[in-house]
Amino acid sequence: MKKILITTDFSENAWNSIFTAIKLYTEVDCHFYILHAFEPSPLNLMGSKNHQRLSVIYDSLSKNSKKELEEILTYFAINHKNLKHQFSTLSKPGNLEDAVELAVNENDIDILIIGTQGATGAKEVFLGSNTVKVLKKVTNIPILTVPTGYNFQSLKSVFFATDFTVPYKKNGLEPIIELSKIWKSTIEIVHVSVEFILNEHQESNKEVLKERLSGLDYKFKNLPFEIDVSKSIDKYTENSHSSILSLIRHQHTFWEKVIGEAVVKKVAFHSKIPVLFLPQ
Repeated sequence: MKKILITTDFSENAWNSIFTAIKLYTEVDCHFYILHAFEPSPLNLMGSKNHQRLSVIYDSLSKNSKKELEEILTYFAINHKNLKHQFSTLSKPGNLEDAVELAVNENDIDILIIGTQGATGAKEVFLGSNTVKVLKKVTNIPILTVPTGYNFQSLKSVFFATDFTVPYKKNGLEPIIELSKIWKSTIEIVHVSVEFILNEHQESNKEVLKERLSGLDYKFKNLPFEIDVSKSIDKYTENSHSSILSLIRHQHTFWEKVIGEAVVKKVAFHSKIPVLFLPQ
């Protein structure tokens, strides 16, 4: 049974990520763990002079967290009749990234699904920062980020952005292979570059990739590098509403070194479709 962790802050965005996960894995035996992490805000802590007040705050936050999570379970008990799906809730004190890391280890989670809010300019400092922190903290499992307002209906294609610079481990592509098989979708291997002449090392990795995807419907697509990598990808995927974008996180450190572009962060913020970050 597939174990899926979904974070929630009980917002509309969080509900959307839950519904996306349920629809994406409709035909898969799944145990969904709904996680809420809570910690006092700085305003709540102002003027706190002793542990007693802090204890009262945590107790109140804990009770509210468990109450809201119980309502989620009640909702699915009434409205979700898929016998392939089970639900549990997790309420943990502390920041989100630590709570996620703990929940992943304690429950042997296969994939994390988290909602993210798009942002522009200086707002990036504030909006979606929890998602970026989780991406940096949890690197050993796939993470699917779901943008605000995304309405998942079907999966026609999976875009896999890569530059062929690292080997493709045997099980590293399993998350996108699984989705391709479930939805009978095409895998598009997207290569963003200034020029598309591959060296011997890249050619070798490309051949390995072909072996990994043997038997699946896949094709290669070269994307000319424009202003930056993330915008090149975003432009290509902007009208692909029935798609998911996937990338291996550490592959794109190359661009960060060359032109200082934080590809992972930008893709997480700006993509109009879900992004599946494969583990390092």
